[in-house]
Amino acid sequence: MSSQADRALQPGSRAGNASGLDRWLLRTMMAALPRAGYEVVLWDGFSVGDRTGLRVHILDRPALRQLVRNPSLHFGDLYSAGRVAVEGDLVAFLERTYAALEAGRSANDSVWWRLWTDPAPNSSSLAAAVDNIHQHYDLGNDFYAAWLDRQAMQYTCAYFPEPGMTLEAAQRAKMDHVCRKLRLRPGQRVFEAGCGWGGFALHMAREYGVEVRAWNISREQVRYATEQARKGGLAGRVSYVEDDYRNMRGECDFFVSIGMLEHVGPENYGTLGDVIDRCLAPHGTGLIHTIGRNRPEPMNGWIERRIFPGAQPPSLGQMMAIFEPRAFSVLDVENLRLHYAETLRHWTARYLAAIDEVRAARGADFARAWHLYLAGSTAAFTTGTMQLFQVLFARGGNNDLPASRRDLYR
Repeated sequence: MSSQADRALQPGSRAGNASGLDRWLLRTMMAALPRAGYEVVLWDGFSVGDRTGLRVHILDRPALRQLVRNPSLHFGDLYSAGRVAVEGDLVAFLERTYAALEAGRSANDSVWWRLWTDPAPNSSSLAAAVDNIHQHYDLGNDFYAAWLDRQAMQYTCAYFPEPGMTLEAAQRAKMDHVCRKLRLRPGQRVFEAGCGWGGFALHMAREYGVEVRAWNISREQVRYATEQARKGGLAGRVSYVEDDYRNMRGECDFFVSIGMLEHVGPENYGTLGDVIDRCLAPHGTGLIHTIGRNRPEPMNGWIERRIFPGAQPPSLGQMMAIFEPRAFSVLDVENLRLHYAETLRHWTARYLAAIDEVRAARGADFARAWHLYLAGSTAAFTTGTMQLFQVLFARGGNNDLPASRRDLYR
């Protein structure tokens, strides 16, 4: 059977009706994805699957051959190019696909699972990190401004403690939630690793009276953040450094990282722990906010290759490599998974409202790719494939701790 599959993956013609081999490929692929809950239709109308109203259309023979080779890796490119189309709700389709992939992977009773492996993640070395961040974050500030919140440009999970909140209100709530966990006090110093467009640093300085020094290797983001600090009259209390977290120096009362750990890579968690240990004052407190997983797994191959190179969301067990060797005490762990799903719904709605401008500026393939990325991310959080961890920690001997969590939820 393996040799038959290998022969089937040779390039074929786009013209004509689906052959017997084409139909066999489709049937065996779908058999490896149990209970997918949708129908897959070939270019000549032949279909396999459940007639639930959700349909996937494969529009040419080479697309089928490429998709069968590795659905997780190649679906994104084919969808972006318009060679595979989804009829129906894209998020629902992806939720069902993730569940089917998990069930098929666990059963492992198909020859295709010998081929369906994701590539190794990009390196997280200092040199590679610059390229990885440039590819994702330096697409242009105008691109992100079209669909992020319009006040702080937060490209991280918002917090929705009340129903019906706007994205702007939820991002403010997230920033305040983190600040209450850290118990920021005027005049103290915060180091931020990976600051995005600088909105959180400005919020901490403006609303809590602290001094902030933030490190980031995205040139576009540092330029934008520095200008916002100047415009807001906070340049004397907030500074942005275009440099890697590995080069952080000085002493701080609070260490915070919002949405950077995904880029660090587990092989570098010891280095990050050393940086925190070097910089955090004896009485200091820190918080790491990160996309995560329930168990160690690689990032989806297409996202790793096309959207988010080098990203490796950690499990909580992996994160302990930051804390345990340096006797940091973990004080609190909160999972905001469903808050990230809601954040992504807001982002997607704004993105789709601006998609004509994105398409005109960057092309149809790019526009479809980012729609797929946002929809796929939403599905990852609703299905539990991804988590969102906030881990609060301090030095083991720090007794300046609250007696309860009451102050977090006022």
